[in-house]
Amino acid sequence: MNVNSKKSNPNNSNKKPLRLFSSSKKQRSTKSSRAYETFNENSHAFKQYVGIRSIFNPLWCLYGLRISVAMLSVFGLFMVFSSSSVTMITYGAGPWGSGISQLIYCIIGFIGYLIVSRLPVDFYKSKIIIIYAISVFMQFLTFVPGIRHEVNGNASWIKIGPFTMQPAEITKLAICIWLPMALVLAKKAYERVQMRAYIPSVVALGVSLLLVVAGKDLGTALIILLIAVVAFYIGGFPTKWLVIALISASAAVLLLVVTSQNRMRRILATIHGCDAKSIKGVCFQAIHAQYAMASGGLMGVGIGNSREKWNYLPYAHNDFIFAIIGEEMGFFVASCVILLYIVIGWCLLTSALQSHSKFVSISLISIATWIVGQGLINILVVVQVLPVMGVPMPFISAGGSSLVMCLLSIGVADCFIRSNPYIKPSVNSSIKSVSSEDDNKR
Repeated sequence: MNVNSKKSNPNNSNKKPLRLFSSSKKQRSTKSSRAYETFNENSHAFKQYVGIRSIFNPLWCLYGLRISVAMLSVFGLFMVFSSSSVTMITYGAGPWGSGISQLIYCIIGFIGYLIVSRLPVDFYKSKIIIIYAISVFMQFLTFVPGIRHEVNGNASWIKIGPFTMQPAEITKLAICIWLPMALVLAKKAYERVQMRAYIPSVVALGVSLLLVVAGKDLGTALIILLIAVVAFYIGGFPTKWLVIALISASAAVLLLVVTSQNRMRRILATIHGCDAKSIKGVCFQAIHAQYAMASGGLMGVGIGNSREKWNYLPYAHNDFIFAIIGEEMGFFVASCVILLYIVIGWCLLTSALQSHSKFVSISLISIATWIVGQGLINILVVVQVLPVMGVPMPFISAGGSSLVMCLLSIGVADCFIRSNPYIKPSVNSSIKSVSSEDDNKR
């Protein structure tokens, strides 16, 4: 009777599934507790960053970088709308034309940011040849008739249909990726073959620089050279040879300056000041940029109320947009913009120093040199400390090529920063623990 009752009892048939469900629940609970312990351990590691040491917290640096870039990009949209409206009307277009274009490029840039930030670090390490080849190919297009496009004597643009692009911006990003990896490989081979290990890197860099200089874009070439010098120094390139290379590069730049009357006039005007003859010539932009900065005062004349953008200051929405920021928003907001660049540089440098990968460290410092260095040069040009160079302000100046490439570079930096073992496990573990708890509740 007992045997029959066990066979006929419907509850007995559910015992095995019940045990399986119970076992699965225990496994999920174990995974959840392990994830929580891992997250707790990493959170414990962050407890060392208290007080003033919080500025070294890798998570703070990651989010500080993201917030600063987002703030500069959004602020740049408003300033491009404001500073370009009069210029657009002058050319017979709608007042919002340049601003809408900037908005579209900003959206494209942030989509690209999300994509490149989710790629693994090993992807970039394994694709350096392809990245370099693409940058050189795009730069070669500036010499192809029908595609080559010249803007104010600068022939480093390409135009395909209604779209224009500056391949030199791609070269900047490419150098921040392929050059660090090339230097890491060269450093490993240096003990065997000495300086011959660096020949491929030097030749590849020379080709990129020559292509940019051939397009008469000396300002961009100097930015690329600055990035390269910092990368070579951080990458362990022999100091003696680096000094020799710097002297040679300086001689080449000096030759390019001396052989150009326009460049010489701009440099002499910056050093000796502007005379009556040059006020309407090479000093025109610099003088009106100073007028704009002086008119802004502490709090500015208000957004949209700039006087200099009424065709007094050429390229008010491009290279000289910082002057319009100073005029409309005042010294306080202009200082906040500078502070955001400092935050970006600090976050990138701090993350580079905390990284266990030499490739990641060099790449992050290269990106910091590009973004912060270019922003600083742009500001120094506006306040007439440096001669006019035609260098845009990262994330703020109008221009699709510059904005998209700058956002992509920060996306790459985001990827590299999250490879930090103090960041990746803590973030992933927190997500897993939450998802495991949700599964258990179900």
